[in-house]
Amino acid sequence: MERSQEQTIRLTPWPEDGLALLLRLNTPELTEHVGGPETHEKVVDRHRRYLALDPSDGKGQMFRITLDGRTAGSIGYWETTWQGEPVWETGWGVLPEFQGRGVAAQAARLVIAEARAAGRHGYLHAFPATGHGASNGVCRKAGFELRGESTVEYPKGNWHACNDWRLALDPTTSPAPSH
Repeated sequence: MERSQEQTIRLTPWPEDGLALLLRLNTPELTEHVGGPETHEKVVDRHRRYLALDPSDGKGQMFRITLDGRTAGSIGYWETTWQGEPVWETGWGVLPEFQGRGVAAQAARLVIAEARAAGRHGYLHAFPATGHGASNGVCRKAGFELRGESTVEYPKGNWHACNDWRLALDPTTSPAPSH
């Protein structure tokens, strides 16, 4: 008998109790490609910023990722300026026990739909570190186009090499040339 490996991945708006998830994601292993763990105070501040994002004001939204009802990570989209143009940016974190199961790629597809529904910007970008194979793979699997290497500041004061992945949210948008 064949068993289905179907899994249910959902995004739920960032919860009041999301600080516990952020603290679990703030480990040396999970933050090595973004400058390392943040101080407790910075994680608390991040949680407050996530709670303050309100999709009705057009600035973006953060989500908890769940897999079959269990908290698996976080993902979101937010407004930023890239190469002089306003765009959406996305980023994610998946807890170790859920990695390697397609959770981030499926969550990225769901957040693409959320950013598309929000309107406002024609493109969604992701900027994973050039050496972060798993996150670059998520971008590829979710349908982003690799535009090339760049340098980004994240967190503030920490510059690092990244790949610029972009996805057109409006299917009629013709791709701009890569830089």
